[in-house]
Amino acid sequence: MILGTLELPRTAALAPMAGVADRAFRELCMSYGACYCVSEMASAKGLVLSGCGRRTDALLYLSEAERPAAVQLFGEDPDIMARAARLALRHNPQAIDINMGCPAPKVAGNGGGSALLRDPVLAQRIVAAVVGAVDVPVTVKIRKGWDDDHVTAVEIARRAEEAGAAAIAVHGRTRVQMYAPPVDWDIIRRVKQSVSIPVIGNGDVTTPAAAMAMYDQTGCDLVMIGRGAMGRPWLFAQVKAFLERGELLPDPPVAQRMEVMLRHMEAICRYKGEGVAMREARKHAAWYFTGLRGAAGLRRSAFSLETLDDARRLAEEAAEQNRP
Repeated sequence: MILGTLELPRTAALAPMAGVADRAFRELCMSYGACYCVSEMASAKGLVLSGCGRRTDALLYLSEAERPAAVQLFGEDPDIMARAARLALRHNPQAIDINMGCPAPKVAGNGGGSALLRDPVLAQRIVAAVVGAVDVPVTVKIRKGWDDDHVTAVEIARRAEEAGAAAIAVHGRTRVQMYAPPVDWDIIRRVKQSVSIPVIGNGDVTTPAAAMAMYDQTGCDLVMIGRGAMGRPWLFAQVKAFLERGELLPDPPVAQRMEVMLRHMEAICRYKGEGVAMREARKHAAWYFTGLRGAAGLRRSAFSLETLDDARRLAEEAAEQNRP
């Protein structure tokens, strides 16, 4: 997929996920072969009002280990979005991504995120304003529509292209669905057929075979993985091997998975401090334990983690419980 001056291989990118895909997780997934990633979403209004305050700056910061990468902004005012995009350039992103898919009430309820799927004209004005404000590619992430009676993905995609967007990512669920099944890959195919810019497919890619199926069924230019990588960053290596060589790599043995989990937690602590980091790491630990023997008890213990040493002891317990 061509994005500005970038040529992204036909593997998989990491989706933006608020509260999940922070710097530590992005760097980890990129080390396993993700070809591209997008930051956690930042409020355009917050960015403009704070002038790149510490918290927003941390959301948008991009290290060399996670590039190529885009920063993602959300908001409902074209002028503020444009001003925020210019401020975000201080982090030298390869692209600016506009969030038009977040279903969270605190975002959609204030007119941003997936609420824009109900106002294609405003959505187009926002894209045009951001495109006119920056000199890097502008991408847009959308959903199928607001609900089954308001499926606007094709119209939004066409309007985004007219406004100068360089690519569009489509999640195959409506806002009303949130993350409930089923996911509609056909809407990704319909969007791909309706525009000439690259289309990124997103939704329920949890295995290498699913990644190939999305490429084959939708004709998308790139696959984007979100929740499928939670607790499984090695999925990107598996997808890459399967798509490039037809090789199906096994999941790592449990001891190695625990090493990856600890490396992940150490990185969160390095970037955020142990106190904050370990509270955030609890959900990640629970995901790493999925499918293991004794997973229910391990997850219960994960939600009381306070220190890295606690995590190390729990990792040893998980490895011991799952010895062959």
